[in-house]
Amino acid sequence: MSVFQIQMPDSVEISDFELRMLIAVKLFEDGKLSSGQAAEIVGVSKRTFIELLGKYNVSVFGYNYEELEEDLKNV
Repeated sequence: MSVFQIQMPDSVEISDFELRMLIAVKLFEDGKLSSGQAAEIVGVSKRTFIELLGKYNVSVFGYNYEELEEDLKNV
């Protein structure tokens, strides 16, 4: 596993957990990490990570709200 360091301005008020979550969510959304790998980065269970995805407007199914709504209209 790679380790890297990010220097943030003092004016950015973000916890380590939130920063790890933002990175993991984006990498998961882009298909670069599985949910299990992303959960490991954040330090939570896979189930917890999946439950938290909604807070970041990311679907575990790879759909955004608009795509899902459009698919439901076509059913």
